[in-house]
Amino acid sequence: MKRLSVKLKLTIWITLLMLLVVALVLGFMMMLSSSVVSGHTYDQLTITVRENLSGISRENGALTFSEDFSFNQGGIYILVYSDAGALLAGQPPLAFAEGETFENGAARAVEGRGSDFYIVDFWLPFGWEDGVWVRGVTAAPDTADVLDELAVIALLVLPLAAIVGGLGAYLLARSTFRPIDRIIRAAGAISEGRDLSQRIGLPPGRDEISRLGQAFDNMFARLEASFEAEKQFTSDASHELRTPVAVILAQCEDARRGAQTTEQYAEAIDVIERQAGRMSSLIAQLLQMTRLEQGTQRAAFEQADLSGLVEVICAEQPQLPRGITIQTDIQPDVEAWFDVTLMSRLLQNLINNAARYGRENGHIWVSLRHVEHDAVLSVRDDGIGIPADRLDKIWKRFYQVEASRGAANGAGLGLPMVRQIAALHGGTVTVDSREGEGSCFTLRFPTERQAEK
Repeated sequence: MKRLSVKLKLTIWITLLMLLVVALVLGFMMMLSSSVVSGHTYDQLTITVRENLSGISRENGALTFSEDFSFNQGGIYILVYSDAGALLAGQPPLAFAEGETFENGAARAVEGRGSDFYIVDFWLPFGWEDGVWVRGVTAAPDTADVLDELAVIALLVLPLAAIVGGLGAYLLARSTFRPIDRIIRAAGAISEGRDLSQRIGLPPGRDEISRLGQAFDNMFARLEASFEAEKQFTSDASHELRTPVAVILAQCEDARRGAQTTEQYAEAIDVIERQAGRMSSLIAQLLQMTRLEQGTQRAAFEQADLSGLVEVICAEQPQLPRGITIQTDIQPDVEAWFDVTLMSRLLQNLINNAARYGRENGHIWVSLRHVEHDAVLSVRDDGIGIPADRLDKIWKRFYQVEASRGAANGAGLGLPMVRQIAALHGGTVTVDSREGEGSCFTLRFPTERQAEK
């Protein structure tokens, strides 16, 4: 039994249960039919005798019977006895044994000579102390015929119930477990690494199987996202770390072979330190982006003063390169529901991006407005701008519009992280740029707390 499938076990169980129910119903019908037949015979006997009482009378000391009186009506014998028990009228059945005591109004079964009978007695008075006993006698019904018929029905119904129950149970089990088979196939395909995009794809529903399928699909989606994030992280890290590692190795080789003074060794160490710092910053950014994508780093949302945060970040900016200055236009008291650390990173990335691609003695304008139910934060510069055919590429990791200017200062992760943080806050970030005139990045997100998904 342990080696049978759940589908087969369920089929066998439902079939046996169906047989048991049908057998119990037939047994109950047999018992009930016998009781019903007996009860009907008692009732018919009592009614017939009662109806004939009015046809018996006494005139001048002699019993008289009405014209419609009959001593045998449908197998019911009417017998008239004296008070002493002597038979006065009527002919009892041949197998009926005389001598049964009289009980007024009591219908009962008695044993005869080779067969059973049902009898009922009524006292019919003709005066204060005079009267006769009227007895009704009928043969006890033979329930064997009824039971035989039910037995035949049982022999027909039980196999039919077994076939119908087994077939219905199998079809029901197959229909019920078909989604389970799909889940097993999908899980097998994923476990073998053939197709991480495999989904069960059950139609939506409220039953347990549908909810199980949806839960598996969600789990598969997260698995696919995890593998893709791991592949992306590995690819990005190996690609971007190749250059600083090569610089460090080259600098170590040059220092070992050509450095002769302390200044030369110090210069080599400075180069190595800068490249190591770049590697550390790159790894930290990649890890944070991956953690945010996978949900392992939760955003710490809180109701906070966005206006104050923007003012502090702009005011505490270090001296920007090439004489670039920051100007602000911040609406006061803009309250919003956001992660302070992530929003600080977003604004800092936008300012760094504007400074990196700004013009000599240029400007950066930071503005904040509360528009309807949204906070609108924009960072605009008057730098080199972005060509129209490259606007859709700036959100890709490690992409830089002008590598000659930005390679030394950035890794191309700032804007992808900006978009990621914006999405985490239920908002969007857009760019409006013209080549040679500058760019404007605008973040818009709801200030009120959003329902968790």
